Parts: sequence; structure tokens; C-alpha cells
Amino acid sequence: MAEIDARPEGEMTQDRKQRLGRIQFRSWRRGFREADMVLGPFSDQVAPTLTDAELDVFERLIEEEDQWLYGWIIERDPTPPEFETPVMAKVRAFMRTHVAAEVSKGIG
Repeated sequence: MAEIDARPEGEMTQDRKQRLGRIQFRSWRRGFREADMVLGPFSDQVAPTLTDAELDVFERLIEEEDQWLYGWIIERDPTPPEFETPVMAKVRAFMRTHVAAEVSKGIG
């Protein structure tokens, strides 16, 4: 999985907490179950460790249409250059690890 730069909880500002809350809400409520199951856990587990610049990139990603975004994540569809970023690499790495863990529990 991609390296994660964890931030201690004490360093999180109120603005950052609110931003992460909006990101988590949008990531879990996509309306496309497959995208929810990747982006929701990613927003819970990885997004808090992202830099502000990486969160900017992630927010732009989750503004995209589900069918396109999910296709880029699973590499079914070519990813536009502006979205082929280190953040997308982190989402893909998380997806591979997360899906493997869920399948090993009997989900899938």
C-alpha cells in the first residue's frame, strides 16, 4: 500500500475536521455501491493522513461522475492525465488491499 504520513489527532484543526467530515459524507454516499465501498473506507482510513494539497486532489476526484471515477480506480477505463496523480495511486493501492481483506472475510 502507498506510504501514509499519519498526523497526530492533536494537530487537527476544526476546519480540517469539518473538511474531512464533508469528504467522508460525499465518499460514503455516492449512489454507486462499488464506489462507496472503496471511497468510503479510504476517506475514513487514509484521508485524515493526506496533506491539504492531497485533499484538494481527492476532493476534485470525488466531484467526478461515479461510473467514470470507478472505472479509473479499477483501471477499466483510461484515466485522464489530470486525475492520474499520486492520490489516485493511493486510492488504487487502498482498493486492492481493502477489497482483498473484505474478500478474505467472506464478502464478495
